[in-house]
Amino acid sequence: MGPKAKKSGSKKKRITKADQSKQLQEEEEKRQKEEEEARVKYEKEEMERLEIQRTEKEKLRKLEAKDLERRNEELEELYLLEACFPEAEKLKRDSRLLSQWKHYIQCNGSPDPSISQEINTFISLWKEETNETFEAVTAKSKLVLNLIEKLKLILLETPSYDLQEKNIIQYQGSILELQELLHLKFNIATEILLRQASTLADLDSGNMEKVIRDENVTLYVWANLKKNPRYRSIRFSETQIGFEIPRILATSDIALRLLHTRYDHVTPLGLVPTASQEHTSTVTYFGKDEVKSVEAAVSKDLQKEYKEQENESNSVHEEETKVDEQGGIEGQTSSVQEEPEATKYELEMKLLSETVSAAQLLLLENASEKPYFSEENEVDLCQFTALGGVHHLDILELPPQCKPRKGWMIVEILKEGLQKYTYPPETAEDFETENTFPPIEVMLEVHENVIFFENPMVARWDAEGKHWKTDGISNVSYKSEDRLITFSLDTFGPVTLIQDAHVNMPYQSWELRPLDVNEVLLTVTTVFTDIQIQIKENLCMLASIKLNNKKHSSILEEKWMTPVSFIIALKEAGLNIFPTGHSHFYVVINYKLPLVEVKAYRQMALLSSAFAFGWSKWNTVCDSNKVVFQVREHLPKEEPIQNPNWTLLMFSGDRAQSLKINESSDAFSEALKEETEFHSTLYHMVKDFASKEAMKKVRCSSCQFVDSVCHMLLSTRLLSYS
Repeated sequence: MGPKAKKSGSKKKRITKADQSKQLQEEEEKRQKEEEEARVKYEKEEMERLEIQRTEKEKLRKLEAKDLERRNEELEELYLLEACFPEAEKLKRDSRLLSQWKHYIQCNGSPDPSISQEINTFISLWKEETNETFEAVTAKSKLVLNLIEKLKLILLETPSYDLQEKNIIQYQGSILELQELLHLKFNIATEILLRQASTLADLDSGNMEKVIRDENVTLYVWANLKKNPRYRSIRFSETQIGFEIPRILATSDIALRLLHTRYDHVTPLGLVPTASQEHTSTVTYFGKDEVKSVEAAVSKDLQKEYKEQENESNSVHEEETKVDEQGGIEGQTSSVQEEPEATKYELEMKLLSETVSAAQLLLLENASEKPYFSEENEVDLCQFTALGGVHHLDILELPPQCKPRKGWMIVEILKEGLQKYTYPPETAEDFETENTFPPIEVMLEVHENVIFFENPMVARWDAEGKHWKTDGISNVSYKSEDRLITFSLDTFGPVTLIQDAHVNMPYQSWELRPLDVNEVLLTVTTVFTDIQIQIKENLCMLASIKLNNKKHSSILEEKWMTPVSFIIALKEAGLNIFPTGHSHFYVVINYKLPLVEVKAYRQMALLSSAFAFGWSKWNTVCDSNKVVFQVREHLPKEEPIQNPNWTLLMFSGDRAQSLKINESSDAFSEALKEETEFHSTLYHMVKDFASKEAMKKVRCSSCQFVDSVCHMLLSTRLLSYS
């Protein structure tokens, strides 16, 4: 049995080898067959893919050809629609002339600050007035501040071609003279008050304490009549404002004054480049917190650049008007005289259109160099902004007191007027300076109408260097609940609170939504706040502010202002969402070509009556020569939709397209949305999916409204700073 079993086993083994060989051969044949099938399948798929790609390319080629074919027609239609910008500029010019006339016929006794004779007479007459009380100067300050504000607005709102250089110098000079005279008057009024200190002394302390409040100015003054060395903690009644003074001041013949002005007449008027009539670069001095208006000065180079870019859209009109660029303005004028009135108007509007367009482009121009400061601790006013006005802190020598004599009050009037007490003294050899003249502790209340998103920093005015500095200040402590800031100051002088001007930049998101005919709501969301701005016709208003998702009340709410005034007011309240030409040095921005941005803002403004626009995360991914944002039709009075259906648009300045992707897609793609086409303008792009009612509302939009929306978009630069 044993041998047979062995033989049987070996025979089985031989069969297995043969089978294995056959199996291997079959597997190889199968693998080759599968490979061949895979190759054939791949080739087929590749051919199909290439065919699809070829079809897609052919489709894109046809769409591009179609876009080019109607390009001139679309740009011509856009050119006609964008005539609203020069129209709005003309209306603003007429309004300026009308306001001058209205002031003239009112005859209310107040001077027209733009007329040098009137403002100079006002200043001369006020200089002659003497013995004005602090209350009288405060009352007069309302008119003076109004005149200063009017002059600043004239400089900001009047385009360069309507302002001569001599007028600019005149207005700047008047501003400075009014500022200096107002502060001088407050000093004289303080001296008059301090002469009566002994008659106004407090019964308990024996010293004089006086607080005079007004909407623009608050005076806190304390006169040291008793010279009690133990009376070193000064608090003004019903406030937490005050000082902790050293022993040497507590025993000196001095008065302490805190003059809080809600305005800032200390910071030098900032430098802003402008253009003279010959378009050569000059320097104009504007207020530090103010923004350049749409009518900013236009350089010749920028006009040329813009005209070249816009050449196709203007081609037909150039042929019609036959503007001889070589002949200059004089050549144009002589030809105009022979033209009919309608053509004259058309030429005027065309020139105005080019000027306005180039001025808008100039608004988005980034400075090429960061400001340089030679002094250490100097405050960079391009990076920081002063808020809440200026606190003028002074230690004054107590003037001779009034004395009653036989029913008369006799007072010695010093010829040199109000004198400041030098602390610490310039020659302090007999004293141990650190112990005898320690820093003075100051407690100030932060103005309730100013928002600080971070703890405020304190800066002191360096009169010699003419700038704000942060040295000489120590032990800064801020209680946000009480809005109380405490710090120690080496020597007294003007003090202000500063905040990073870019604390709300870059923005997290934004939305522009129609509310009614010629009325929109712009919402800008930042790290700290939600700001809602309502734009109606040619006016703007702060609709609401949210801090930490809670509504915050502001005195600016329900107050309608012109765009320039509104921007100034928002910046002064600490709500700065308005970048300057230097902001890109301090904020990581999503740089976009200025020309693309300008075109996008102009066309968004045109469409804003019936279309909502919103932020897109893909705007940061695409090239700098393209912008991406969301758009949807939103007719006024329509209820807000919970999850609105947005269309994603990409725009390069001369081509608009709908994107296949949406906000929740995994990756960015420039692929065209199915069943959509290319267009040369945003207007014609949205027209493809818009209702007739929506397009009718767009065409009925007021020129002033469109101009105001565009101004706000240019000022916030949403596409670069989000």
